[in-house]
Amino acid sequence: MPRLREVPRAEAPEDVQKVYDAVFGPGVDPVTHPGTATGTPGNWWSVFALVPDCFRHAVQGFQFYRGRNRQISPKLRELGQARAGYARGSLFVFSQHCKALRAAGYSEAHIEAIPSWGSSDLFTPLERAVLSYTDDLVLSGGRVPEATMAALKAELSDEAILELTYITCTYEMHATMCRALRLEYDDVDERLVEVPVPSGEKRDIDFMKAVDD
Repeated sequence: MPRLREVPRAEAPEDVQKVYDAVFGPGVDPVTHPGTATGTPGNWWSVFALVPDCFRHAVQGFQFYRGRNRQISPKLRELGQARAGYARGSLFVFSQHCKALRAAGYSEAHIEAIPSWGSSDLFTPLERAVLSYTDDLVLSGGRVPEATMAALKAELSDEAILELTYITCTYEMHATMCRALRLEYDDVDERLVEVPVPSGEKRDIDFMKAVDD
């Protein structure tokens, strides 16, 4: 379950209800009847609706990156979004944008290579620059080597690079929020926990003492 309350249809403002209609079906309450066409529970929408201004701002972000005025290509945009989801460890963002990569024309081999792109020869020099830049944004906190920026600028306009940066960072934010609030496919228990010693073991465990002995 998400960590925050979901907003039922009856409590949502009219404009939010219209988005509910588009995502879940006309008149459907996403709290009592969850589920979207892509198979997700859909609780991203019903939790973000807690703050309608936040909901609207996020939806405007979706409209921005799909806008006709964008200079960054859909293929490169989705490459950054999918890799951002993977690098930040969000199953939801990564899974959804794998589907978008497929719709943008990438092959199954390309999609399978996203996690190990550095050792793959499937990507063009520009695609590799986009993937490297995404890792710099997500994993290195924006520390981008000059060589990576030069590779982008060799083929992309400054405007396209700004769009790529903004969209990729936006999806790092979505990946982080989904994990923090346990939304959609990121509703998973913490994996890193102490593993107990074998049943019946009575000794104190002191690894350095064992090495010294």
